[in-house]
Amino acid sequence: MPPLTARERSFLKARAHPLEPIVTVGHDGLSDTVLKEIDGALTAHELIKVRVNAGDRTARRGLFEEIALRTGADAVQQVGKVLVLWRPRPLDAA
Repeated sequence: MPPLTARERSFLKARAHPLEPIVTVGHDGLSDTVLKEIDGALTAHELIKVRVNAGDRTARRGLFEEIALRTGADAVQQVGKVLVLWRPRPLDAA
């Protein structure tokens, strides 16, 4: 999948603004169960917010990158402890 253009990213940020985080990654980190919840939410909604409660910025950044990589989603925006993810809905899920 090609990277998002600036225009697409801006559009998705605007759509994500009123959303609340759907999934929270706790202090125990990214478990398979949490990853499955994120994947299911992306399949259902395409655009979601995920809150990561890791203590320091470096750990959060690493978790954000891992979430995006393991779910095949694009990281649209990161603000503090919240990550906005987008992944197009599969054709068979529509």
